[in-house]
Amino acid sequence: MECRVLSIQSHVVRGYVGNKSATFPLQVLGFEVDSINSVQFSNHTGYAHWKGQVLTAEELNVLYEGIKLNKVNHYDYILTGYSRDTSFLEMVVDIIQELKKANPSLVYGERRKSISPKNEYVPEDLLPVYRDRVVPLADILTPNQFEAELLTGRKITTEEDAVEVMDLLHQMGPETVVLTSTDLPSKHGDQFLVALGSQKTVKPDGTNATQKICMDIPKVDAVFVGTGDLFAAMLLAWTHHHPRDLKAACERTVSVMHHVIKRTINYANEMAGPGKRPSPAQLELRMVQSKADIENPAIVVEARVLHQSSH
Repeated sequence: MECRVLSIQSHVVRGYVGNKSATFPLQVLGFEVDSINSVQFSNHTGYAHWKGQVLTAEELNVLYEGIKLNKVNHYDYILTGYSRDTSFLEMVVDIIQELKKANPSLVYGERRKSISPKNEYVPEDLLPVYRDRVVPLADILTPNQFEAELLTGRKITTEEDAVEVMDLLHQMGPETVVLTSTDLPSKHGDQFLVALGSQKTVKPDGTNATQKICMDIPKVDAVFVGTGDLFAAMLLAWTHHHPRDLKAACERTVSVMHHVIKRTINYANEMAGPGKRPSPAQLELRMVQSKADIENPAIVVEARVLHQSSH
């Protein structure tokens, strides 16, 4: 069966972020991807200079109307990311609601981008829209610790806290929640980052199944852009291939990330030369070069099952 994804994310001419980070890997894994670019920039904003245009809510609606008029607005998945504007976000919500009405089994994956501690992401007035309108529609949610705390109003200091926060997020709507990074200490030491996941599914026989997992991910000493967008796209793809096995989906997702990041850092260090910090241009994800790893990743991170039940 053909699987079609509508991806509403940012676009850059040079490099990999937003739609550029999500489209190629999804296509490689057999998905048809229809992209709407929420912004079109020359490059990501981590460079010294960037130029470009921002799509308005009205322009988004015009594009969607065109798809609708041709009766080709049937989607299996929706993926959204970067948004700085309340009216744009409200329009995205309206489109998702309409598409879910047309196809009740449509899966919506939301790549969280809230305000971060460094204020890098989205303005604070968007938080109520995300929390009250976007999250209830999402089937898959991939926040980091700070975003999860912001959405639930709870602090995470222990693994138990993290499990509680994931349960609160489930109550808000999504059946799959992955905390992509936390400040929790890893059993493997400070060179590892702890990620957690939780999935609630209904089996064909009507029973409810729950799976909670934890992963220790090797840290890399560099700032990458576009990795969160790649993570959300890969989680969407691998949960499609493993619909009731979050452990398998996360292991594949995290392993793809590991291979892409490793290839990127090795290339960047080589290009920068000994003792020099790589530039943003040198740290652009080595996406095309990672095609084989995206298609069939060697599993390098094993997930621990914290809890599994079915009732």
